[in-house]
Amino acid sequence: MMLTLIDKIGDWNPQLFRELKGRLKPFPVLIALATSLATQLIIFLYQLRAFPGENYRTYNKYCNLNNNAATNYNSGLDICPTNQINMQLWWHDHWEYMFLSMSVIFIFTLLVAGTYLIVNDLSQEERRGTLNFIRLSPQSETSIFTGKLIGVPVLIYLVILAAIPFHIVTGKLANIAFSHIAFFYLILAASCICFYSISLLFGIFGGSALSGFKPWLASGLVMLFLMAMVAINQSSSYDNSSAFFRLFSPVDMTGYLFPNLFYKGIPALEQLNFFSLPLGKNVLNLMAIHLLNYAIWTYWAWQGLKRCFRNPNATIFSKQQSYLIVANFEIIISGFLLSGNYTNKYGFFHALQSLYAWNLLLFVGLFAIILPPRQAVQDWARFRYQKVGLSTDYSKKPLLSELITSEKSPAILAIAINLLIAASAFFAIILNAEVNVLRDNHHILGSLGVLLFISSTMIYATIAQIMLMLKNSKRHLWAMGTTSAAIILPAFILLILNVYPSKTDLIGSISWLFTSGFWYGVENSAIGTIVFVLLCQLAIVALFNWYLVKQVKSAGASATKALFANSQQ
Repeated sequence: MMLTLIDKIGDWNPQLFRELKGRLKPFPVLIALATSLATQLIIFLYQLRAFPGENYRTYNKYCNLNNNAATNYNSGLDICPTNQINMQLWWHDHWEYMFLSMSVIFIFTLLVAGTYLIVNDLSQEERRGTLNFIRLSPQSETSIFTGKLIGVPVLIYLVILAAIPFHIVTGKLANIAFSHIAFFYLILAASCICFYSISLLFGIFGGSALSGFKPWLASGLVMLFLMAMVAINQSSSYDNSSAFFRLFSPVDMTGYLFPNLFYKGIPALEQLNFFSLPLGKNVLNLMAIHLLNYAIWTYWAWQGLKRCFRNPNATIFSKQQSYLIVANFEIIISGFLLSGNYTNKYGFFHALQSLYAWNLLLFVGLFAIILPPRQAVQDWARFRYQKVGLSTDYSKKPLLSELITSEKSPAILAIAINLLIAASAFFAIILNAEVNVLRDNHHILGSLGVLLFISSTMIYATIAQIMLMLKNSKRHLWAMGTTSAAIILPAFILLILNVYPSKTDLIGSISWLFTSGFWYGVENSAIGTIVFVLLCQLAIVALFNWYLVKQVKSAGASATKALFANSQQ
């Protein structure tokens, strides 16, 4: 029967058939089911170890004489009589402990183990060379990756499916609403689709580079993320500046649906606001914002998969797509930050710094996914060189248009456009700030900080593009290492040297304004100092781009000469 079902699946999705046929073998299936049942039994027996017995004390929680524990102890009656133990409450609480334990196990097992299996599968396909055969398959990208997404972690799915009856039963015995259990499964499924889609994109990104380390890196990052979310949820406060990050975690929503997961009290997620709308007050609103966030980034992951799967040398996203991605990001992140209460200088600059931190991470990622490699730029430059030299119909291909939209042209102008999109979120916060916050030129300092963000990020982007133009085969690593060093090292060195910005310490202020931690300097520097550093950074941007233009022209000219030389032989 199972083989017949798999054959029918093969008619619908050949890739899924291939994955299921290779994994749904008797021994692995039995191991998966045994692991699931053993885990359920261990959790049940672990809870039973605390079963109240003959030596149960009156001061313990489930003794009805608990209120008179001190009197009973002094009278020598500190053993709680069996008929005074509230077994109904004990079982209720312990069914809930089992339910919550299983919920956390579901999250970590599906996201960590599933991510590892997907990235590892793609790495193995790359090493064996079978991924190229899949690329030549007439199947669509959607069919291939759907098969991977469903088929690769199928044994993990079996482990979870075998535990769901026990999970539901314990939830019902703990009087947990079935609607909340259903919401939990929905959020968990959406998070799996999102994480697995990003894992697929990560798995095919970069080819065989770091192929053996990729699965551990991906699953390790997911593990650290979930552990951080568990730690953060121990707090009863909710900071809107971290709300975007926390939207990716099913842990937050699980804590909201089952408040006793972390502490007894009001879930922190109730404080969530989006464009000042109190989404945290209603479970349906919270479900909607989480599912919408998962849907947006799943969509973009699949756009990247469809774009670069057939052509591994292409950038993950086109320049036009990057504009939409940045716009999506800024709308979501500013929706949370604009809900903050910026009635003082600290809150105002904290919001700007938080937005900067998120955007710095975004743009570092953007460098990796839209900056073209040397070969692509060389092909584009050769085309431009031939067009200028051999054709009078050059006006049909304006250089500005190509720099904004062409997939192979240097992406510095595209980065600049994305920076302008991001700057709109900063200025929205500045305009939204209370009038009393904007005294003492705080709005001017904030605006200058935004300009420093643009200029410094342009420097990092140009450095990355210059490194990608190297002839060295490890140019991607050089680009990553050099850009990371430019972002991290200056601020790190200043911290080690105990150099801090101050209006009375001109050198310290200038030094910090040239680092990625410039917002720290903006708060504590004079306006004239910030303007001076901004002008210096603009000069550096111009110098670096002048050098990049020379590199591109040289690459195009040399490629054209080589082409002509080969044609004459």
